[in-house]
Amino acid sequence: MKTKILITLLGFATLTVSYSCSKLEEKVLDEASVVGLTDKQQAEGIIAPVYAKLEDVFLHTNYFALQEISTDEAILPYRGGTDWGDNGIYLQLHQHANISSDANVRNTWNNIVTGISRSVTAINSLPSNPDPSAKLFLAEARGMRAYYNLLMLDLFGLVFVKEDASETSKILRGEAAIGYIKSELLAIEPVVENTTGPGRITKGAVWGLLARLHMNAAVYRDVYATSFTFKTEDMDAAIDYCNKIISSGQYNLATDYFSLFNDNNHTNKELIFAVDQRADLNGHNRMAYFSISGDQFPLPAYTGSNGTDGPAITSDFYRTWVNAYAPLDPAGADPRFYKQNLAQATGCVDAASFNMNRGILRGQQYGLKRVNNAFLKCPDGKMTVDKLFYDTRSRPTLAVDFTEQVDFTIAGSNYNTGYRVLKYEFSKTSVSGRNFGEHDIIILRLADIYLMRAEAKLRKGDATALADVNIVRASRTASTPAPPLPAITLDLLFRERGFEFYWEMVRRTDMIRFGKYEGTWTEKTNTDVRKRIFPIPQTAIDGASNLPGYLVQNAGY
Repeated sequence: MKTKILITLLGFATLTVSYSCSKLEEKVLDEASVVGLTDKQQAEGIIAPVYAKLEDVFLHTNYFALQEISTDEAILPYRGGTDWGDNGIYLQLHQHANISSDANVRNTWNNIVTGISRSVTAINSLPSNPDPSAKLFLAEARGMRAYYNLLMLDLFGLVFVKEDASETSKILRGEAAIGYIKSELLAIEPVVENTTGPGRITKGAVWGLLARLHMNAAVYRDVYATSFTFKTEDMDAAIDYCNKIISSGQYNLATDYFSLFNDNNHTNKELIFAVDQRADLNGHNRMAYFSISGDQFPLPAYTGSNGTDGPAITSDFYRTWVNAYAPLDPAGADPRFYKQNLAQATGCVDAASFNMNRGILRGQQYGLKRVNNAFLKCPDGKMTVDKLFYDTRSRPTLAVDFTEQVDFTIAGSNYNTGYRVLKYEFSKTSVSGRNFGEHDIIILRLADIYLMRAEAKLRKGDATALADVNIVRASRTASTPAPPLPAITLDLLFRERGFEFYWEMVRRTDMIRFGKYEGTWTEKTNTDVRKRIFPIPQTAIDGASNLPGYLVQNAGY
């Protein structure tokens, strides 16, 4: 038994922290350091790498890119003709012109497959471990295998079924794939706990993933369908699982919307399942730095922590906010749109109280001024806050003045084009701006449960769907909440999901389910339904070439 676990652990990790309610932290081991570990430590070391792969899946250029830049919500032009060119992969992604050699698609695929493989390794190793914790970890490993496969089904239209690391995986699609994921989640439901926090598979996570599976089952059964058939039994099941979560008393809607995305959000009671990044050298800050300007510096202590002028929201998505609240500015009408943290545009600010504005950032930006790799300070030692220009891009006359227009033209691709998003807090521990992120990256939260229940009710013709939507809108009482909606339709619910979950990597899945993905928006006119799922990377197909017919490219690629 110990030999088998030793082999499993080599190249992976173990823990040096307590297991209960704690993150399973990775620490690379060699053979010598494994000797003398307790059974419990060995069990923890086997499960830790299964969760650790989530951080790689949720990199900005992996799952985020596929779920957001492919939609009407985000766009990433060739900035200034010098940045984010990347051989056109972001332009192709937005225009639904992907090819099977796309690096972002390949990296996302590889990370998910690695997650499945690590799960199988854990599933094979944990049954022989006598520690009582091994049974729980085994259930969590099965749950993570199901979750990684759910991502695979959603993005690529297939799942891999594998019980032993020495076997060749069986590939399932459609109804069989749905049934497999469902059976795995149901099998672990009685075993997993609800006290281990959002960074682990819990009963709440299982129920939420089952609800999500049933909500999207119509798509997964026939991804290229002209219209989707949402079966009553699927909608009933989704409602039942949402009811379990809501009635459990484990979770609460956050009164402060942006607190959901703060550094300390691990303890936020709205989170159900998330990528746990606390105190982890593998954690990253990409969700915060990706969109903001290279001349926005969030941390007074670090002159190297800045943005990268990545994706902006499209004018199409911005206009959904404007049209919903006209003649009011959406920043004043809906607390999810924007949060003013910087008390003054110019002047002197104490370093400890400097905090960037959050949400959708528009127009001229103000912040810390960096000159000769040092921040300017006032005579009293406080930080100078002033109007920002693109000094880091050697364009000192170009103001960091975010415009609504952003597209693939030369004018629309300048560094300042497009309104930006700073939803996740720029981590206070991130010295590089790229790594050392502390915030959990949300996979499931309670607002999604209410809105999934509303959608399932609406698809059944249940008028009580409106109440669920308005519960979420009314919950953000730290500021003036958004006014209640007087009525609800599927189009309005789709809009509401955009307001609630922008930049949270659900937009592509939502657009497909609501029949919007073949629509037209900024720089995108492709209506090919075969682009609903991504190409299987050519490297994967080549790697399986010794098994003829095993891995077949998705239609349209």
